[in-house]
Amino acid sequence: MSSKKEVARAAGIYTAGTLLSRLLGFGREVAIAYFLGTGMAADAFFVAFRLPNLWRRLFAEGSMVVVFVPIFTEYLTTKSRREAIHLARIVWTMLGAILLGLSILGIFLAPWLVKLIAPGFARVPEKFSLTVTLTRIMFPYVFLICLTALAIAMLNALRYFTAPAFSYSFLNVSMIASLLLAHKLGWPGVYCLAGGVMIGGILQLGLQLPFLFKEGFTLRPLWNLHHPALKRILILMGPAVIGAAVYQLSIFINTILASFLPEGSVSYLYYADRLVQFPLALFAFSLGTASLPTLSEQAVKKDYQEFKHTLAFGLQTVFFLIFPATLGLIIFKESIIALLLQRGAFSSASTQATAQALYCYALGLVFFSALRLLNNAFYALQDTATPVKVSAFCLVFNLFLGILLMIPFKHAGLALTTSIVGCLNVMFLTYLLQKRIGRFFSSVFWQEIGKTTLAGLGMGLCLWLFKHHYPTNIFRQVFLGIPLGGFTFFIFASMLKCSEIITIKRLVGEKLGIKSG
Repeated sequence: MSSKKEVARAAGIYTAGTLLSRLLGFGREVAIAYFLGTGMAADAFFVAFRLPNLWRRLFAEGSMVVVFVPIFTEYLTTKSRREAIHLARIVWTMLGAILLGLSILGIFLAPWLVKLIAPGFARVPEKFSLTVTLTRIMFPYVFLICLTALAIAMLNALRYFTAPAFSYSFLNVSMIASLLLAHKLGWPGVYCLAGGVMIGGILQLGLQLPFLFKEGFTLRPLWNLHHPALKRILILMGPAVIGAAVYQLSIFINTILASFLPEGSVSYLYYADRLVQFPLALFAFSLGTASLPTLSEQAVKKDYQEFKHTLAFGLQTVFFLIFPATLGLIIFKESIIALLLQRGAFSSASTQATAQALYCYALGLVFFSALRLLNNAFYALQDTATPVKVSAFCLVFNLFLGILLMIPFKHAGLALTTSIVGCLNVMFLTYLLQKRIGRFFSSVFWQEIGKTTLAGLGMGLCLWLFKHHYPTNIFRQVFLGIPLGGFTFFIFASMLKCSEIITIKRLVGEKLGIKSG
């Protein structure tokens, strides 16, 4: 129970931090659209910012965190905190040196990198020159964000969650502030925005350091290329990087397939995916990040019974959070899209087409969420190869199924393919994990899943009736319907005595100093 409470508490912190970051992220997009519009400066910025972001996804979030946490936790558990911090300093020194070299190389190679990802810009010398300059300003963000990811991994393993969770907001605040300052002082907005990215990276890293210093960490370089754990980290990172690349490749393949469909198909998929990513980041990312240190510790101790309980608890909790969100997205899909996007060149026809994609993506939302936790279970066991093999097979299947379904269902067929492949991926990983550690879906797990399903369906019926009571009022559907959905789901879940409600009440009670009886 203590491990479940710890995961729930950490997930709650990450959920709050992610929610704040996403809201500020929306404000950032609004500010960029307001001050830069969709002209040359905006195009140049988005292309230049894509380069450090790609490295961040591949090395920081995609591999460094999931590989480092299990090994760092192993040292904390089986050796001593001093030896774990010693290892962290070695990894920090090596990674810092690599990232510094990469940043310098990226600045030098900026013209060729821009030609590679935006070859059409070369036909407009002014646009190309601006993109190269912005790339050179922002490429060192790779150095800052990857070291931030390593710092966050250390703090998560040491059970610090608040600073890491809220650090994601600092980049958005810095970028918004830079645009406002540029507007007030009459400075070039796009250059200030690029500077805001760098300042945001410094703030994100700076927020983690006091907590690391408190644990005895120091920035003084420590070289030891022969440390046994360093070799293991590098070996495990290889498949993890490939896995992150496979995910990026799957997005690229869907974009290629959508390019053969009628005009607008790529955009429909993009906007629908952005909406689906919100609950994914809010719940699946939070629970995945919160559970990894606990799973890693239990794997090191070979306490597979508790490992299975923690994993089942995470999957059960993420279903409790994601299933009602899925129903809400499906029922209010047109209203949400119209309220957020339907203005200017985004017509009602665009809303309907995007809603089709959103519906198909939402069908796989539960599987996308479970995938994060199942992958983390393998990473906690220091097995990065199995998820990559499964992802590679699913990537090939995605290509053939996508071609098959895009013919009758157009862009919606590609979104449906993504959901089907997500389900397949979960099935394979579950089968392989159960072969390794034994069954982790108990009768109690399925009872809780059944209760959540009933509560969700009750909520869905209420929302469906509410929507048909206000068939044309999208403001009421969204601003009253979403809170109504949350309230009715909570009531139904309480009536059914869902264990997640009991956990939430206990945690809130402890926070308020109320004893649960």
